[in-house]
Amino acid sequence: MIKKKPFGNTLKEQLIANAQDRLYSFVLAGQTVRGAVVNGVRMVNEMRANHELGILETFALGHAYLAAALLASSLKGNDVIGLKIDCSGPLKGLVVEANAFGEVRGYLKRVPIPVEKPLESFDLSPFLGAGFLTVTRYLEDAKQPFAGNVALQYGNIALDLAHYFLISEQLPTAINLSIQFDRDGEVIGAGGLLLQAMPGASQEEMAVLDKRVAELPSLGITFAKNSDARQLVADHFADFSPEFLADYRIEFLCRCNEGRIREILLALPEEERRDIVANGPFPLEIRCHNCNTPYRFGHSELATIFA
Repeated sequence: MIKKKPFGNTLKEQLIANAQDRLYSFVLAGQTVRGAVVNGVRMVNEMRANHELGILETFALGHAYLAAALLASSLKGNDVIGLKIDCSGPLKGLVVEANAFGEVRGYLKRVPIPVEKPLESFDLSPFLGAGFLTVTRYLEDAKQPFAGNVALQYGNIALDLAHYFLISEQLPTAINLSIQFDRDGEVIGAGGLLLQAMPGASQEEMAVLDKRVAELPSLGITFAKNSDARQLVADHFADFSPEFLADYRIEFLCRCNEGRIREILLALPEEERRDIVANGPFPLEIRCHNCNTPYRFGHSELATIFA
């Protein structure tokens, strides 16, 4: 993977952004509710640069990246979780995955998203339309992935994910996702928060917490002001006795590389390999869907690979 534009104009700014992009896991209410909060402004900016996205596309895919990072907070080892939306609207869908190391990657199925008139809000429902949301867990010790899906109900990634957990996994869940742009359309804040019931959680507690999550100040604005994620949790959920468990960095990161692309080329049928060497095009360009990194191979290089 090649990052087209690392976030931050100087090395100092890049190091500060790297330190701030973190996920914190915690529990509330005597360990009956698990939670995670993420600050992801660097991740969303680097995602945007690599995928060459406009404001609407950044908002949609950025929300999915933040959501995937939150969902990955329950993973261990080499586990991976995938979030996919297939829909009839102009957006067509998206695919995002995150792992236990805080690495997030993924893409929109249509870029740019067709817009018929000037945007009046960031309501994604007209761009999603009807469709399905699928969550897939690729657990290291499992023989096969576990997947569940629900029909889109709200046209809002946070609300539809909460609906998925309630319907598909019977887990009352509250999610808040937010991205803040400045007047020039640049992302200056991005964050998300997840609360999920565990055994022993009462319906009354979850009802209060769900309302409180919905009433949180914009996390995008909060993190644009360099506010501390842990302090936000401590302030807004003080009466539920938050206990922080762990924290780790999150990052837009894809493990693709030229070697893996060569392996894909070598796996092509012999007839296709011969046709490529004979007819091109040259250079042959292959782009990774998940990070939009281009890999280019000239005629002589392809002849050597296929020899």
